[in-house]
Amino acid sequence: MKGTGRRIAITGFGVVAPCGLGKEAYWSGLLGPGLTGVGRSIEIQDWDSSPYYATPKDARRADLSEQFAVAAATEAIEQAGNLTAERARIGTIFGTGVGGIQTLEDQIVVRLDRGERRVSPFLVPMMMANAPGAAVSMRFGLQGPNETICTACAAGTHALVYAARLIAWGLADAVVAGGTERAGTATALASFGNMTALSSTGTSRPFDTDRDGFVMGEGAAVFVLEEWDMAVARGATILAEILGGGSNADAHHITAPSPGGVGAIACIKLALDDADLQPSDIRQVNAHGTSTPLNDAAEAAALRVVFGDHSVPVVSTKGVTGHALGAAGALEAAAVLLSFDKRQIPPTANTKVLDDGVNLDVVIGGARDWQPGPTLSTNFGFGGHNGAIIIAPA
Repeated sequence: MKGTGRRIAITGFGVVAPCGLGKEAYWSGLLGPGLTGVGRSIEIQDWDSSPYYATPKDARRADLSEQFAVAAATEAIEQAGNLTAERARIGTIFGTGVGGIQTLEDQIVVRLDRGERRVSPFLVPMMMANAPGAAVSMRFGLQGPNETICTACAAGTHALVYAARLIAWGLADAVVAGGTERAGTATALASFGNMTALSSTGTSRPFDTDRDGFVMGEGAAVFVLEEWDMAVARGATILAEILGGGSNADAHHITAPSPGGVGAIACIKLALDDADLQPSDIRQVNAHGTSTPLNDAAEAAALRVVFGDHSVPVVSTKGVTGHALGAAGALEAAAVLLSFDKRQIPPTANTKVLDDGVNLDVVIGGARDWQPGPTLSTNFGFGGHNGAIIIAPA
């Protein structure tokens, strides 16, 4: 990152998503069919927590948002290998949108139906947004900064950028960071539906002329970030490097993006400046691309201003993953790393005819071969939160 002198290596990552559990299954899912007529949400089927918890009782005391984070972190740390940093110098930074909302909703029903005495004493530690990061920290004995970022749909990207900066600034030598979410409760889906954010057809088609909202997703992606020289010294396999990031606010509206993507434009420019890159250096954009009319239009406008028409390949993976809110940025960063490894850009599933205002080189119809290079990933959240991260192949 610009001016710090400390480079940030990624040495491991793990993924839990409806389209695939684990990195390789996730990649296969990204190349597979999109979400078509699936309803308001897509969930991880046949989830098995037993590999990650000593007993079924332990698992029952963890909300699914925590379970997903622990599973993804386990895969990431196993890939990274033996970290040599002192435990007090290894941080844990997570992003999430709402925390354990399923547990909260379930326990409200218990109270109403059966009375206060039957409410679980584990409700608070299960519902609190910082529970996933706390669980990962305790599971692996990570004693550095342990913080949770709650900036709606930008949280996963913000967590990765903040984690990288902790290393760049010398406040940590390694950080386990990512995003997790399990927010598709009946009440939450009712609210999103009533605000007309969800697809009425159960189909996610980012940037398409017929897009009509998003499909709720869930899952987690977790990364091991290390100071570059330390990773090299211990013989780690470096998968990628975080070059820079940006964060700002629209200061415009609680749910709608600023017209013309003004806030997004500024955020992307902040990330480019932090990475000391020009727009022409970017070889791929993994867009937020939620499949909502307003978001896609604003983001397309922003990308055109920064990069010009049809100048860089653009993909949204939400046609397959759905929109996992605070986990979205982390899941998309995982897609970027897999894109480096496989030397392909996955397609924007379900997108067939681009909206007239989307003058971008959106990858559609099938995966595209490419020469991996610096890649921008963007995420924008309710509240006007904007996040951008630039990742490059090692």
